[in-house]
Amino acid sequence: MTDVTSSADDVLHTLFRSDQGGHEQVVLCQDRASGLKAVIAIHSTALGPALGGTRFYPYASEAEAVADALNLARGMSYKNAMAGLDHGGGKAVIIGDPEQIKTDELLLAYGRFVASLGGRYVTACDVGTYVADMDVVARECRWTTGRSPENGGAGDSSVLTAYGVFQGMRASAQHLWGDPSLRGRTVGVAGVGKVGHHLVEHLREDGAEVVITDVRAASVRRILDRHPSGVTAVADTDALIRVEGLDIYAPCALGGALNDDTVPVLTARIVCGAANNQLEHAGVEKDLSDRGILYAPDYVVNAGGVIQVADELHGFDFDRCKAKAARIFDTTLAIFARAKEDGIPPAAAADRIAEQRMAEARRP
Repeated sequence: MTDVTSSADDVLHTLFRSDQGGHEQVVLCQDRASGLKAVIAIHSTALGPALGGTRFYPYASEAEAVADALNLARGMSYKNAMAGLDHGGGKAVIIGDPEQIKTDELLLAYGRFVASLGGRYVTACDVGTYVADMDVVARECRWTTGRSPENGGAGDSSVLTAYGVFQGMRASAQHLWGDPSLRGRTVGVAGVGKVGHHLVEHLREDGAEVVITDVRAASVRRILDRHPSGVTAVADTDALIRVEGLDIYAPCALGGALNDDTVPVLTARIVCGAANNQLEHAGVEKDLSDRGILYAPDYVVNAGGVIQVADELHGFDFDRCKAKAARIFDTTLAIFARAKEDGIPPAAAADRIAEQRMAEARRP
């Protein structure tokens, strides 16, 4: 899933002529009255209506926003396919600083644009948008998920995102050590915010020792106050990845956590976390493999959130969603088995499985 660059020519080349393109539809949206400028990208509807969140971000240029929408939409096709959902991949981006320009009028205008697609794209929360925002969008658009429980939604999707990552971690332990239990293992969690703090709860319940770090001191303090034993904190991620005796590293903050600087010094045997786009470039996973480090593909193990919001379309049921998220354990094991069979890294194996499912859905 190679990223595109931010120039307009490169965006058009990617969309129409490259292997990273193939998007079905890209919609540019503008509402001058509210200040809305948005891009909706639909990569695939082979498996069903495209599903993906709305990112609200102050992009440096419109071309950069289009490029991001294309990359994110394509990633959602793979994530939804591997999650076993009957949804294709889509993503929307709203251009601008949400702290400065976000208003109900802008969100309502955005909802009208999504509604105009007639259900080909189903939206949800992403960076810069929240449950309250989706409640506003839903006033104009029935194809909106990630709403509050009071408005028929599932609420905070981080609960099942963390649960899915935990299942992927258990599967990784099963594959590498022959036992899914994390009791006695040391797990480093970088980022203990919305998803990370739920993950720590699962790890402690399973008997793991946990090392944490976060740029927000209050987030670290909340965890340490709740767990006076069994959890320690280090100054930063650079210190965390060097912890002696670390068994598993869980990046749960920003993307690009696995790169040419971090992989050579990483002490963990497994990487399994909630952050999106953990591999800074395509060659990083080979570097992990060469060092004997098992990588659980991020878009597979962090799919609990999209499983949760997708269920809103069928009348949300938490137990049903949790059962689906639990299958991430089996999916992760299947990816490792395919990787071994084909002699390729796990991320490449996950891509092949997702592409196969989408290709089979397109056949008459």
